[in-house]
Amino acid sequence: MSKNKMKTKKSAAKRYQVSGTGKVMHRQIGMNHLLSKKSAQRKRQLNQDGELTGAEASRAKRLVPYK
Repeated sequence: MSKNKMKTKKSAAKRYQVSGTGKVMHRQIGMNHLLSKKSAQRKRQLNQDGELTGAEASRAKRLVPYK
C-alpha cells in the first residue's frame, strides 16, 4: 500500500457529493436567504441538485478523491 495519501479539500467535500453512478452533484445557489420574494415553484426547482460536467467534474473529483 502506498504511504502517500491525497488530502481531501474539506471545502470541496462540503460542496460536492458523488452519486452512485459517479456523477458529481452540487447544491443550487439561491436558497439561503431572501426567500419570501421567490415563488414556490422557483424554490422547488432550486432545491434540486445540479450536476457538474466536463472539466468542472474532473476538477472536483481531484479535490475530493475518496468520496
